[in-house]
Amino acid sequence: MNLADTVTIYEVGLRDGLQLESKLLTVDEKIEIFSMLQKANVSEIEFGSFVHPKLVPQMANTASFYSHLMRYDKMQLVALVPNLKGLELAKQIEVKSVNYVFSASDTHNEQNVRQTTEQSLENFKYLSQFASDNDIILNVTVATSFGCPFEGTVPPQRIMNLIEKLLLHNIKRITLADTTGMANPKQVYNLTKKVVNEWHNVEFGCHFHNTRGMGLTNILAGLEAGITIFDASLGGIGGCPFAPGATGNVCTEDVVHMLEEMGVDTSINLDDLIAASHRLKELLEHELPGQVAKAGKSSRLYPVPNKIS
Repeated sequence: MNLADTVTIYEVGLRDGLQLESKLLTVDEKIEIFSMLQKANVSEIEFGSFVHPKLVPQMANTASFYSHLMRYDKMQLVALVPNLKGLELAKQIEVKSVNYVFSASDTHNEQNVRQTTEQSLENFKYLSQFASDNDIILNVTVATSFGCPFEGTVPPQRIMNLIEKLLLHNIKRITLADTTGMANPKQVYNLTKKVVNEWHNVEFGCHFHNTRGMGLTNILAGLEAGITIFDASLGGIGGCPFAPGATGNVCTEDVVHMLEEMGVDTSINLDDLIAASHRLKELLEHELPGQVAKAGKSSRLYPVPNKIS
Protein backbone atom coordinates (compact mmCIF):
# COMPACT_ATOMS: atom_id res chain seq x y z
CA MET A 1 0.00 0.00 0.00
CA ASN A 2 1.15 3.53 -0.76
CA LEU A 3 0.68 5.26 2.61
CA ALA A 4 1.95 8.51 4.04
CA ASP A 5 4.36 8.46 6.99
CA THR A 6 2.24 10.84 9.07
CA VAL A 7 -1.44 11.71 9.36
CA THR A 8 -3.26 14.57 11.10
CA ILE A 9 -6.33 13.69 13.18
CA TYR A 10 -8.90 16.47 13.44
CA GLU A 11 -10.94 15.71 16.57
CA VAL A 12 -14.67 16.54 16.30
CA GLY A 13 -16.07 14.78 19.37
CA LEU A 14 -16.77 17.95 21.35
CA ARG A 15 -18.83 19.33 18.47
CA ASP A 16 -20.08 16.75 15.97
CA GLY A 17 -19.86 14.02 18.59
CA LEU A 18 -21.98 15.68 21.25
CA GLN A 19 -24.68 17.18 19.04
CA LEU A 20 -26.82 14.01 19.02
CA GLU A 21 -26.46 13.30 22.73
CA SER A 22 -29.51 13.64 24.95
CA LYS A 23 -27.37 14.51 27.97
CA LEU A 24 -26.01 18.05 27.85
CA LEU A 25 -22.45 18.28 29.11
CA THR A 26 -21.58 21.24 31.31
CA VAL A 27 -18.66 23.54 30.57
CA ASP A 28 -16.64 21.85 33.34
CA GLU A 29 -17.32 18.40 31.85
CA LYS A 30 -16.29 19.59 28.41
CA ILE A 31 -13.12 21.08 29.88
CA GLU A 32 -12.31 17.74 31.49
CA ILE A 33 -12.57 15.88 28.16
CA PHE A 34 -10.67 18.62 26.37
CA SER A 35 -7.85 18.42 28.92
CA MET A 36 -7.60 14.67 28.42
CA LEU A 37 -7.47 15.13 24.65
CA GLN A 38 -4.75 17.73 25.10
CA LYS A 39 -2.80 15.31 27.31
CA ALA A 40 -3.11 12.69 24.56
CA ASN A 41 -1.42 15.20 22.21
CA VAL A 42 -4.44 15.82 19.99
CA SER A 43 -3.43 19.01 18.19
CA GLU A 44 -6.57 19.96 16.21
CA ILE A 45 -9.98 20.11 17.90
CA GLU A 46 -13.35 21.36 16.68
CA PHE A 47 -14.57 22.49 20.09
CA GLY A 48 -18.11 23.69 19.33
CA SER A 49 -20.41 25.54 16.98
CA PHE A 50 -22.23 28.84 16.79
CA VAL A 51 -25.68 27.65 15.82
CA HIS A 52 -29.11 28.44 17.25
CA PRO A 53 -29.33 26.74 20.68
CA LYS A 54 -32.90 25.62 20.00
CA LEU A 55 -31.66 23.56 17.05
CA VAL A 56 -28.57 22.14 18.73
CA PRO A 57 -28.86 22.71 22.51
CA GLN A 58 -25.63 20.81 23.19
CA MET A 59 -23.73 23.75 21.68
CA ALA A 60 -25.43 26.49 23.73
CA ASN A 61 -22.41 26.86 26.04
CA THR A 62 -19.81 27.05 23.25
CA ALA A 63 -18.78 30.65 23.97
CA SER A 64 -18.38 30.02 27.69
CA PHE A 65 -16.43 26.83 26.98
CA TYR A 66 -14.06 28.60 24.60
CA SER A 67 -13.24 31.27 27.18
CA HIS A 68 -11.44 28.53 29.14
CA LEU A 69 -9.51 27.27 26.11
CA MET A 70 -7.92 30.47 24.84
CA ARG A 71 -4.66 29.84 26.72
CA TYR A 72 -4.02 26.74 24.58
CA ASP A 73 -2.52 28.85 21.82
CA LYS A 74 -0.38 26.03 20.44
CA MET A 75 -3.46 23.97 19.55
CA GLN A 76 -5.65 24.46 16.49
CA LEU A 77 -9.07 25.22 18.02
CA VAL A 78 -11.86 25.46 15.48
CA ALA A 79 -15.55 26.43 15.72
CA LEU A 80 -18.19 25.39 13.21
CA VAL A 81 -20.18 28.26 11.71
CA PRO A 82 -23.23 27.77 9.43
CA ASN A 83 -23.53 31.40 8.34
CA LEU A 84 -22.16 34.94 8.68
CA LYS A 85 -23.97 35.49 11.98
CA GLY A 86 -22.19 32.47 13.43
CA LEU A 87 -18.86 33.82 12.20
CA GLU A 88 -19.58 37.21 13.77
CA LEU A 89 -20.33 35.50 17.10
CA ALA A 90 -17.06 33.57 16.84
CA LYS A 91 -15.17 36.78 16.17
CA GLN A 92 -16.69 38.46 19.23
CA ILE A 93 -14.99 35.94 21.52
CA GLU A 94 -11.74 35.98 19.50
CA VAL A 95 -11.97 32.56 17.87
CA LYS A 96 -9.04 32.31 15.46
CA SER A 97 -10.19 29.47 13.20
CA VAL A 98 -13.61 28.42 11.90
CA ASN A 99 -15.14 25.71 9.74
CA TYR A 100 -17.97 26.62 7.37
CA VAL A 101 -20.21 23.70 6.39
CA PHE A 102 -22.60 23.37 3.49
CA SER A 103 -23.92 20.40 1.53
CA ALA A 104 -23.24 19.33 -2.04
CA SER A 105 -26.86 18.13 -2.08
CA ASP A 106 -29.51 20.86 -2.34
CA THR A 107 -32.06 18.81 -0.39
CA HIS A 108 -29.73 18.10 2.52
CA ASN A 109 -28.54 21.70 2.57
CA GLU A 110 -32.12 22.92 2.78
CA GLN A 111 -32.77 20.53 5.68
CA ASN A 112 -29.58 21.63 7.40
CA VAL A 113 -29.36 25.41 6.85
CA ARG A 114 -32.60 26.25 4.98
CA GLN A 115 -30.74 27.22 1.81
CA THR A 116 -29.85 25.74 -1.55
CA THR A 117 -26.23 24.86 -2.18
CA GLU A 118 -25.92 27.82 -4.54
CA GLN A 119 -27.26 30.17 -1.86
CA SER A 120 -24.70 28.84 0.62
CA LEU A 121 -21.94 29.43 -1.92
CA GLU A 122 -23.18 32.97 -2.44
CA ASN A 123 -23.20 33.61 1.30
CA PHE A 124 -19.73 32.11 1.56
CA LYS A 125 -18.35 35.11 -0.31
CA TYR A 126 -19.30 37.34 2.63
CA LEU A 127 -17.86 34.91 5.16
CA SER A 128 -14.61 34.73 3.24
CA GLN A 129 -14.29 38.50 3.15
CA PHE A 130 -15.18 38.84 6.85
CA ALA A 131 -12.66 36.16 7.83
CA SER A 132 -9.96 37.79 5.73
CA ASP A 133 -10.65 41.24 7.18
CA ASN A 134 -10.44 39.87 10.74
CA ASP A 135 -7.47 37.47 10.33
CA ILE A 136 -9.62 34.38 10.96
CA ILE A 137 -8.55 31.08 9.40
CA LEU A 138 -11.39 29.71 7.27
CA ASN A 139 -11.86 26.00 6.55
CA VAL A 140 -14.73 24.53 4.52
CA THR A 141 -16.48 21.17 4.82
CA VAL A 142 -18.57 19.96 1.87
CA ALA A 143 -21.21 17.69 3.40
CA THR A 144 -22.80 14.78 1.47
CA SER A 145 -19.79 14.68 -0.87
CA PHE A 146 -20.22 10.93 -1.32
CA GLY A 147 -23.99 10.63 -1.31
CA CYS A 148 -27.23 12.15 -0.02
CA PRO A 149 -29.95 10.23 1.89
CA PHE A 150 -32.60 12.21 0.01
CA GLU A 151 -31.14 12.51 -3.51
CA GLY A 152 -28.85 9.49 -3.67
CA THR A 153 -25.56 9.62 -5.58
CA VAL A 154 -23.78 12.96 -5.83
CA PRO A 155 -21.92 13.13 -9.17
CA PRO A 156 -18.13 13.53 -8.72
CA GLN A 157 -18.13 16.38 -11.22
CA ARG A 158 -20.45 18.33 -8.92
CA ILE A 159 -17.84 18.07 -6.15
CA MET A 160 -15.09 19.16 -8.53
CA ASN A 161 -17.16 22.18 -9.60
CA LEU A 162 -17.87 23.15 -5.99
CA ILE A 163 -14.19 22.93 -5.08
CA GLU A 164 -13.29 25.10 -8.05
CA LYS A 165 -15.71 27.78 -6.85
CA LEU A 166 -14.44 27.57 -3.27
CA LEU A 167 -10.84 28.02 -4.37
CA LEU A 168 -11.71 31.46 -5.73
CA HIS A 169 -11.62 32.53 -2.07
CA ASN A 170 -9.04 32.53 0.69
CA ILE A 171 -9.51 29.23 2.54
CA LYS A 172 -7.07 26.99 4.41
CA ARG A 173 -8.62 23.53 4.05
CA ILE A 174 -11.43 21.75 2.23
CA THR A 175 -12.88 18.62 3.82
CA LEU A 176 -15.04 16.17 1.88
CA ALA A 177 -17.62 14.67 4.22
CA ASP A 178 -19.53 11.39 4.02
CA THR A 179 -22.26 12.85 6.18
CA THR A 180 -24.52 9.81 6.36
CA GLY A 181 -22.08 6.92 5.87
CA MET A 182 -22.98 6.16 2.26
CA ALA A 183 -19.45 6.00 0.81
CA ASN A 184 -17.54 2.88 -0.18
CA PRO A 185 -13.74 2.53 -0.51
CA LYS A 186 -13.62 2.42 -4.31
CA GLN A 187 -15.76 5.54 -4.56
CA VAL A 188 -13.63 7.31 -1.94
CA TYR A 189 -10.37 6.43 -3.69
CA ASN A 190 -11.61 7.53 -7.10
CA LEU A 191 -12.94 10.89 -5.95
CA THR A 192 -10.12 11.81 -3.58
CA LYS A 193 -7.45 10.75 -6.08
CA LYS A 194 -9.07 12.96 -8.70
CA VAL A 195 -9.22 15.88 -6.27
CA VAL A 196 -5.62 15.50 -5.07
CA ASN A 197 -4.31 15.18 -8.61
CA GLU A 198 -6.24 18.23 -9.79
CA TRP A 199 -5.12 20.55 -6.98
CA HIS A 200 -1.67 19.52 -5.76
CA ASN A 201 -1.13 22.48 -3.43
CA VAL A 202 -4.53 22.52 -1.69
CA GLU A 203 -4.98 21.05 1.80
CA PHE A 204 -7.73 18.43 1.65
CA GLY A 205 -9.26 16.35 4.44
CA CYS A 206 -11.97 13.70 4.74
CA HIS A 207 -14.78 13.18 7.24
CA PHE A 208 -16.28 9.70 7.38
CA HIS A 209 -19.09 8.08 9.31
CA ASN A 210 -19.18 4.45 10.33
CA THR A 211 -22.94 4.19 9.88
CA ARG A 212 -22.66 1.10 7.70
CA GLY A 213 -19.36 -0.21 9.04
CA MET A 214 -17.09 1.18 6.31
CA GLY A 215 -15.51 4.14 8.10
CA LEU A 216 -12.02 2.71 8.61
CA THR A 217 -11.84 1.17 5.14
CA ASN A 218 -12.84 4.50 3.65
CA ILE A 219 -10.03 6.18 5.58
CA LEU A 220 -7.57 3.66 4.11
CA ALA A 221 -8.90 4.40 0.62
CA GLY A 222 -8.49 8.14 1.14
CA LEU A 223 -5.04 7.64 2.61
CA GLU A 224 -3.90 5.61 -0.38
CA ALA A 225 -5.22 8.35 -2.67
CA GLY A 226 -3.09 10.94 -0.89
CA ILE A 227 -5.36 12.37 1.84
CA THR A 228 -3.48 12.86 5.14
CA ILE A 229 -6.07 14.73 7.26
CA PHE A 230 -9.02 12.85 8.74
CA ASP A 231 -11.82 13.91 11.08
CA ALA A 232 -12.63 11.54 13.93
CA SER A 233 -14.77 11.61 17.06
CA LEU A 234 -13.75 10.36 20.50
CA GLY A 235 -15.63 7.16 21.28
CA GLY A 236 -17.24 7.16 17.83
CA ILE A 237 -20.15 9.32 18.99
CA GLY A 238 -22.13 11.76 16.90
CA GLY A 239 -23.70 12.28 13.53
CA CYS A 240 -25.85 14.77 11.66
CA PRO A 241 -29.14 15.70 13.39
CA PHE A 242 -30.68 16.71 10.04
CA ALA A 243 -30.23 13.42 8.16
CA PRO A 244 -31.97 10.10 8.84
CA GLY A 245 -29.76 7.35 10.26
CA ALA A 246 -26.57 9.43 10.23
CA THR A 247 -25.16 8.14 13.51
CA GLY A 248 -21.62 7.10 14.12
CA ASN A 249 -18.58 9.20 13.26
CA VAL A 250 -15.41 7.17 12.87
CA CYS A 251 -13.96 6.59 16.32
CA THR A 252 -10.75 8.49 17.09
CA GLU A 253 -9.09 5.77 19.15
CA ASP A 254 -9.99 3.14 16.54
CA VAL A 255 -8.49 5.28 13.77
CA VAL A 256 -5.33 6.03 15.74
CA HIS A 257 -4.91 2.37 16.69
CA MET A 258 -5.25 1.22 13.07
CA LEU A 259 -2.84 3.81 11.69
CA GLU A 260 -0.20 3.36 14.37
CA GLU A 261 -0.31 -0.43 13.94
CA MET A 262 0.37 0.15 10.24
CA GLY A 263 3.35 2.38 10.99
CA VAL A 264 1.59 5.65 10.19
CA ASP A 265 2.43 8.28 12.81
CA THR A 266 -0.45 10.29 14.29
CA SER A 267 1.57 11.85 17.15
CA ILE A 268 -1.29 10.88 19.51
CA ASN A 269 -0.82 8.86 22.69
CA LEU A 270 -3.31 6.02 22.35
CA ASP A 271 -3.36 5.05 26.04
CA ASP A 272 -4.31 8.61 27.03
CA LEU A 273 -6.89 8.69 24.25
CA ILE A 274 -8.50 5.47 25.48
CA ALA A 275 -8.62 6.94 28.99
CA ALA A 276 -10.45 9.97 27.59
CA SER A 277 -12.93 7.68 25.84
CA HIS A 278 -13.61 5.79 29.09
CA ARG A 279 -14.24 9.07 30.90
CA LEU A 280 -16.57 10.27 28.13
CA LYS A 281 -18.54 7.06 28.51
CA GLU A 282 -18.97 7.79 32.23
CA LEU A 283 -20.12 11.35 31.57
CA LEU A 284 -22.62 10.35 28.87
CA GLU A 285 -23.83 7.37 30.92
CA HIS A 286 -24.03 4.90 28.03
CA GLU A 287 -21.83 2.60 25.96
CA LEU A 288 -19.89 4.21 23.11
CA PRO A 289 -19.57 2.71 19.60
CA GLY A 290 -15.76 2.57 19.53
CA GLN A 291 -14.08 -0.85 19.64
CA VAL A 292 -10.50 -0.33 20.85
CA ALA A 293 -11.58 1.16 24.17
CA LYS A 294 -13.54 -2.04 24.81
CA ALA A 295 -11.09 -4.65 23.50
CA GLY A 296 -7.81 -2.89 24.26
CA LYS A 297 -4.87 -2.50 21.89
CA SER A 298 -3.99 -5.46 19.69
CA SER A 299 -0.53 -5.49 21.30
CA ARG A 300 -2.07 -6.35 24.65
CA LEU A 301 -1.11 -9.87 25.75
CA TYR A 302 -3.01 -12.05 28.18
CA PRO A 303 -1.80 -14.76 30.58
CA VAL A 304 -2.32 -18.32 29.41
CA PRO A 305 -5.24 -19.88 31.31
CA ASN A 306 -4.39 -22.76 33.62
CA LYS A 307 -4.50 -26.06 31.81
CA ILE A 308 -7.33 -28.34 32.78
CA SER A 309 -5.90 -31.63 34.12
